[in-house]
Amino acid sequence: MHKRYLVFDLETAKLVPEDASEILAHRPLGIACAAAVDVESRRPTVWHGGTTAHVSPQLSRAEAQNLVHELVRRVEDGYTLLTWNGLGFDFSILAEESGMLSECAGLALAHVDMMFHVVCSKGFPLGLDKVAQGMGLPGKPAGMSGAMAPALWSAGQQQDVLDYCVRDCEVTGAIARAAEDRGGIEWVTAKGSKATMPLPRGWLQVGDALQLPLPDTSWMRSPLPRESFMDWIRG
Repeated sequence: MHKRYLVFDLETAKLVPEDASEILAHRPLGIACAAAVDVESRRPTVWHGGTTAHVSPQLSRAEAQNLVHELVRRVEDGYTLLTWNGLGFDFSILAEESGMLSECAGLALAHVDMMFHVVCSKGFPLGLDKVAQGMGLPGKPAGMSGAMAPALWSAGQQQDVLDYCVRDCEVTGAIARAAEDRGGIEWVTAKGSKATMPLPRGWLQVGDALQLPLPDTSWMRSPLPRESFMDWIRG
């Protein structure tokens, strides 16, 4: 029986240099908007600052706190939150903007972060689009990326950014379901070939993924430790 997945994603508000290699180095980043999509019904929910008629540049602290409360309520209603890199990014940003570190840490550790599961199993992260390609599923819209969201948001193209955020959730949810049905994921490697990773127990919540044996990373020049995704929790 499938879990009741609610896919969560947010887009940041701060304009950062186009050549920035590490966006988190420019925090606080603010939250332009966020979205959640029920995988079964495909019904989206979106959040942004201000009102429908007068959208603000980013969520206020109170609005970010309301978002946290809503996610907690959804979990209490039986949903399992699902993200792609939510542990190291989305929940980290949400904790900073809301000031609700313990609540966001609780949500992060109990949710399913598919990319973090891959890191724990393989020792390296994957891009969402490369997995969508490998699974034969539609990916992100061409010509659009999360890095473009702050500029588009500030330029008044809020609906485009909201649509992109929802689309990210939809792609993530489709990959989650297809991988569980097929017993694993496939992705397109940098060399253009396909690689696979089995999911004998389905997608694992962060706390369970942390219990997986450490993968062999001796062949990597700079292996990415799984603990680095939780630096914001540990302070």
